[in-house]
Amino acid sequence: MFEGICLREKCDRNIFMMMNLGSMSKLLRCAGSDDIITIKADGGSSTVNFMIESPTQAKIGVFEMKLKLMDIVSRCIRIPVPEYHTNVRMPSGEFSRICEDLSSIGDTVVISVMTKERVRFSTEGDIGTANIVLKQNTHVDKPEDAIVIEMNEPVSLSFALRYMNLFTKATPLSETVTIRLSSVLPVVVEYKVAEIGYIRYYLARKFEEEDDTKP
Repeated sequence: MFEGICLREKCDRNIFMMMNLGSMSKLLRCAGSDDIITIKADGGSSTVNFMIESPTQAKIGVFEMKLKLMDIVSRCIRIPVPEYHTNVRMPSGEFSRICEDLSSIGDTVVISVMTKERVRFSTEGDIGTANIVLKQNTHVDKPEDAIVIEMNEPVSLSFALRYMNLFTKATPLSETVTIRLSSVLPVVVEYKVAEIGYIRYYLARKFEEEDDTKP
């Protein structure tokens, strides 16, 4: 997966832009799987240009998208990544299936790591309960199939499944997912995208009295 990705960039200075993801998604549908996409912006304009080229450059399309204009107090948004003492790395497809299966029973997933040998995903709903246990498994033919558990402090935390299922939409981008857990910090669900970078989602833990329909 993503073996053919080549990323080139030229940036003389930092540029802060806000794009409407819905508009950008519509624009990117114009590109084929083998096309080359070039994004150009000068930082002082209210638009950004997307140039889509076929592999042979026989077809070139140039699209101009309006940027989302907002008054931003800080032009540089940084999210600190503190050290998590409990991490679970597993196949992203397996995590996606677990979240989908548990959603048919309840609306809250409890992720428990009490030992270095296993991680448990559980839920409870009107029709019953469900428990899915994964054992640590590093003896696999492919590294992406491994289940690796690092635990320096036991945790058992609850999260809204509706948001976890939204996070798993990134599954096609990465064969593995890393779940970073802490009793005092939001959970981090991290997908590494080839050698390009990563996508990280943050979600606060859910308490029993909270309503998960609220953002």
